[in-house]
Amino acid sequence: MEQPNNPLHGVKLTDIMGELTKEYSWDYLANQINITCFKSNPSIKSSLKFLRKTPWAREKVEQLYLHLKSKEN
Repeated sequence: MEQPNNPLHGVKLTDIMGELTKEYSWDYLANQINITCFKSNPSIKSSLKFLRKTPWAREKVEQLYLHLKSKEN
């Protein structure tokens, strides 16, 4: 199903986390989004596992990603 008005359509969570960790430190991410997987022994793998199970946290990560993308334009 096409979603032309959804800026996240077709963007994988793995790609989102990859871009965020390339641009920001784990400390910065933990300060922006207060979740343990960003604070205690952070990794993309552990973050993906948590974010896939936790909609509110995933939404915050997606919003931070959209903010990053809006700064690039």
